[in-house]
Amino acid sequence: MYKNNVIDFVARREKKKTEETIDTKQNKQAADLLDITEKRDEIIQQERRQVKRTILTEFISAHVVVPKRGLNKVAIHDISDEGIAFDLELDDGQFKKNEELAMRIYLNATTYFPFFVKVKNCRFIDDEGVYRVGSQFDKGSFNSEALSHFIKFIETVSANLKNDSGDIMVSKIK
Repeated sequence: MYKNNVIDFVARREKKKTEETIDTKQNKQAADLLDITEKRDEIIQQERRQVKRTILTEFISAHVVVPKRGLNKVAIHDISDEGIAFDLELDDGQFKKNEELAMRIYLNATTYFPFFVKVKNCRFIDDEGVYRVGSQFDKGSFNSEALSHFIKFIETVSANLKNDSGDIMVSKIK
């Protein structure tokens, strides 16, 4: 015969309420039943987000193309397969939700690849004095495959980064 090892929390909760009523009447303390399913799922989602997102600090430069103004340099906050979050200086203004933007990621001073995003949110970060813009990549754009490979590269490299603590450099080997 097959034995079901799944705990039915709803049935146990109902049974627990009945027991609590009886115990209360008998002035006994009943142990609480704690359903950790939601909390566990929340923790798993948070861990996934931390693994999938890579925080960047001045590794590369990014710019937003602002019509009739030109390129506006932004600071990348984080990047994932789904999108990019970046910070705008307070004086640069802000973008509206669902606004479509052209962006560029520069690999050096003159070499970049363009891509498109749609703004999902824009909020003021008081502690940092910037607008944080969360945006989603346009997966149908011409550079989406290159962008996907680039993000995988960033995630892989970021997982193995080390800080240089002032190692001694050899100037000439004889």
